[in-house]
Amino acid sequence: MFEEKLDALSQMMAEHMAMLFPPGFRGLEIVDHDMVMLGADAYGYASGALKGPLDQQRRAGLLRLTAVFEKVLPAIGDEYATKYYMHVRDMAVLAAEIETLRDE
Repeated sequence: MFEEKLDALSQMMAEHMAMLFPPGFRGLEIVDHDMVMLGADAYGYASGALKGPLDQQRRAGLLRLTAVFEKVLPAIGDEYATKYYMHVRDMAVLAAEIETLRDE
């Protein structure tokens, strides 16, 4: 199951890289969060989770990031951007699940 989750995360990251960044979202802040950095941070944490266990600081950052999506997603008023950021959120959530499985 662990390896399957790693494979799924790798696939999600590849899909993310193939997606176009939502037009009009560069430099945009929603609920005090820079939308470019939100995606970049999620990708960075996911990449780290693929390579091996995250340290405590990065784990805490990943958990904070997943909570940010709960505030940001409802405030996005664009259909494509919502789809894009839901994918990014799902990628971060899967990375957090992988980190939890490492503890078991």
